[in-house]
This record gives sequence, structure tokens and C-alpha cells, in this order.
Amino acid sequence: MVRGKTQIKRIENATSRQVTFSKRRNGLLKKAFELSVLCDAEVALIIFSSSGKLYEFASSSIQCSIERYRRHTKHDNPTTFRSVEQNMQHLKQEAANMMKKIGLLEAAKRKFLGEGLGACSIEELQRIEQQLERSLSNVRTRKIQVFKEQIEQLKEKEKVLLDENVKLTENGRLSEKHGINLQTETKNQNVNQPQYNAGSPSSDVETELIIGLPDTRTRRIVHQV
Repeated sequence: MVRGKTQIKRIENATSRQVTFSKRRNGLLKKAFELSVLCDAEVALIIFSSSGKLYEFASSSIQCSIERYRRHTKHDNPTTFRSVEQNMQHLKQEAANMMKKIGLLEAAKRKFLGEGLGACSIEELQRIEQQLERSLSNVRTRKIQVFKEQIEQLKEKEKVLLDENVKLTENGRLSEKHGINLQTETKNQNVNQPQYNAGSPSSDVETELIIGLPDTRTRRIVHQV
């Protein structure tokens, strides 16, 4: 019976993928350590996680192992060495082209600023003028748009302030009306409350007045008003 091969694919769930990475990474580092100890082999292992975190193991030194690997591939595979040299030449050529483009851009920038125009032809000056006019038109369009946005924002702020002013005015009127009602109620209570005057007859007070000597004195009842 032929057993089919298990298809390996990327784990879509981020949590499961991280758990699997941690387990497999630890197992791989353990195997590398066992291989270096059991077989007296020089082992170097470099792992970068999906987030860019570095994990490494080396039985001696990572840098020494890398240098040894480079020397080995250089002597055993001259084609690889020539490929590296060709790549270096290609990179140098690209760097030179990039520097040339940067120089042209710097010169164009100076011309747009009105500098170094002495060697320009009439056609080139016309192109610069047209480009500046297009740039100026774009700047003006953007400026008008920004002004409109600021005006809309100010209108919104004005509307909010007007609403707040109306609410404050209404609250002030209600407070004033409430104060007037309180004063009116107080006055009504004072009018309805009975007044007591010291000069008005409130009650009769009888006072006993004794006249004469003790034997001949008579008593007179005086009603004090």
C-alpha cells in the first residue's frame, strides 16, 4: 500500500502558526546541538521569524562558520565566485546610473528655481515655463480647496456657537422669570400676613391703682388702652 505524501502548506491562523513555529524552532535548535555534540560537527543555524526576530545556534561561532562557508564555496565552486563578481559589477553600474539620474534631477531642480539657465535653449526654457505654469495652477487649485475646507469648518463652529448662545439666552430668560415669580410670591405672602401695630387696640389690660393711706385707700380699676 502506497501512502500518499502529506501536503505541507502555510498555517493560516496566526496563533496556531506562532505556536507551531515555537515548537519546531526549539526542536530544530535541539537537533543542531545534538548533532554538534554527538558527531563533533561544526554546526551553525540561523532562523528569522516572520516578524524579523533572529534565533541562532553555533557550535563555535556564527561569524567563523560563515567565513568558513564562504571560503569553501569559493574554492569548490568557481562559478559561484564569478557570479558574485558579476553581481558586484552590475550593482556598481546601477549605482553609477543612479548617481547620474540624481545629478540630472538636481540640475532640473536648479533650473526650476531660476538658476543655471544660461545654457538652456529656447525650447527648453519654454518647457520649463509650461511646467512651472502647470505647477502654479496645481498649487492655486489646492489653495482654493484648503480655503473652502477652512470656511466650512468655520461655518460649523459658528453654528455651534449660535446654538450655544440661544441656549444660554433661553436659560437666562427662564432664570429671570423664575426670580420675578419668587419676588411676586414673597410680596403676596407679606400682604396676606396679618399686621400687628403697637398703636392699634389689640387687647384690654386691666391695671389696679391704689390711692390713699393703707386704711383709707380705695381701689380704682383703670383700663389701659
